[in-house]
Amino acid sequence: MNSIETEKLLTAKAVGEMLSLSKRQIFRLNSCGKIPAPVRIAGSVRWRLETDIKPWISMGCPDRKSFEALGSAR
Repeated sequence: MNSIETEKLLTAKAVGEMLSLSKRQIFRLNSCGKIPAPVRIAGSVRWRLETDIKPWISMGCPDRKSFEALGSAR
């Protein structure tokens, strides 16, 4: 099975709970490009836990552009 098929997807509320932020703050950070890009599924917005959120936190929470640049270097 592909890892994408089994990867946990998080809501804005769940990401906010991980970061001690509100759901609204998560959407604001997303609008400003301060968190990894979400996955959109039939109108829903979700973040990949293992592929995006955990590595992003371990890198010190860089902005999206820096995170994607660092991710492509990995």
